[in-house]
Amino acid sequence: MKSQPEILAAVMAAGSSKAALATQRASLPRLAVLSVMAGAFIALGGALSVIIGFGFPEFSATNPGLQRLLSGLVFPVGLVLVVTFGAELFTGNNAVLMPGVLQRRYGVGAVLGNWTIVWLGNFAGALLFTYFLVVAPGLFDVAPYDSAIAGIATKKAALTPWVCFLRGIGANWCVCLAVWLAIGAKTFPGKVIACILPVATFVALGYEHCVANMFFIPAGMMTGADVTMGELGVNLLMSTLGNIAGGALFVGCLAYWLHRKSLG
Repeated sequence: MKSQPEILAAVMAAGSSKAALATQRASLPRLAVLSVMAGAFIALGGALSVIIGFGFPEFSATNPGLQRLLSGLVFPVGLVLVVTFGAELFTGNNAVLMPGVLQRRYGVGAVLGNWTIVWLGNFAGALLFTYFLVVAPGLFDVAPYDSAIAGIATKKAALTPWVCFLRGIGANWCVCLAVWLAIGAKTFPGKVIACILPVATFVALGYEHCVANMFFIPAGMMTGADVTMGELGVNLLMSTLGNIAGGALFVGCLAYWLHRKSLG
């Protein structure tokens, strides 16, 4: 495992590369493709978490923690793919881009440009995966998955904006800690473990991750959940704001402040 100053230096190098993708016109198609792929990867983890987590209703009905545990343990496959493939995930970038902008290696415009393109790309990738590889093939057409995905979408849509925001902070605090640890890991098994533990924690606790919700809520809507476009929009807005706070402030900015003197 790298030291914290080494991790910060690696994060700043990664942030500079991500900022460059958003500011160089020739790199925009690559950024867009990597963003779409990240959205699909997270949706893949979401689909797997429904299939596994809700696949044992006779046990989870009396042991609700079991469903959360199972869903939490398999959902991180999405982040493992993002990290190892080098895809562009909005929530991870909330933290990774912070040290570089605080060090003035690039400007706020590059950060906002990256976040905007990546958020839209993540949404597109999640929607494409949801329709073509989940809904169209009928993965959730049978019990208990039809009621499970509808219930997930309905519960998320019913959250108040403030609760959604707070849960968004918790979700991306965990995700960005996972990304930070994965950057610090020197081996592939180390990166996998780094992704699994914090992400499984946020899933089990029921926090709100905007990119995951780009899968869960539309999947529920496409399979008949009584959720409006307005409710989807409010959830994504508030979870996104919470994710920015949790990742940018409580991981990226905080880590920079704690270890900035090591940069020289």
